[in-house]
Amino acid sequence: MTEKENSTERKIVTPGEVILSGNDYLPGEGTEKIGNDIVAFRYGLAEEINRLVKVIPLSGVYHPRRGNVVIGKINNITFNGWLMDIGSPDNAFLSVAEYPKFVHKSELDMVMNIGDMAVAKIKEVNRKAVDLTMRLKGLGRIDEGIIIQVNPNKVPRIIGKEGSMINLIKEETGCNITVGQNGFIWMKGDSIEKELFAKKAIMFVTEKSFVSGLTEEIKKWFEKEKNHPSMADLKEKK
Repeated sequence: MTEKENSTERKIVTPGEVILSGNDYLPGEGTEKIGNDIVAFRYGLAEEINRLVKVIPLSGVYHPRRGNVVIGKINNITFNGWLMDIGSPDNAFLSVAEYPKFVHKSELDMVMNIGDMAVAKIKEVNRKAVDLTMRLKGLGRIDEGIIIQVNPNKVPRIIGKEGSMINLIKEETGCNITVGQNGFIWMKGDSIEKELFAKKAIMFVTEKSFVSGLTEEIKKWFEKEKNHPSMADLKEKK
């Protein structure tokens, strides 16, 4: 049985709205069961998969989770590391010990300075702090490409099931793309035209995030965009 056969169409719901009724359904994230009704208690996109009903939020701040890859801005340097703004209520901290190469404590600003953007992974989330690491492949300071910010709650739609959506965008645009779970997205291609094309595709996905069958929609969008006269230069650079 396909995913389509196992799930209902997504629809936007408001708090207090009945999503589905019947004893066959179970309340998931963003919902509660009142009598026989599954009711939304937040604004978002309602979805039912294998009888589990949940509401995917369409707005809100980023809540850090262990294992998340994030993109942020260095906003302070301490004697033993860097403080990074990752769009959450609290700053995140990258210890010099979690940087992939040896750095003398007097040279921290030479490695990453205030205002620099970087990719990191959340190592731990504590009550008072979020600890980061860069001791993995693909993490570190960002020196090239472009960065955009989207609502962090739309990141799952940009990534797609098992990475299907973001892999399609990478293939069609020829860009390396890093999606931070905090809503920052870094695109790097061998031309600014490709990077801007990737940005345009991602913005299309965010604007249509509530649409069912979004993968097919983005495929149609790519076909339309490729045939546009303004894409002639991009085709030549592929």
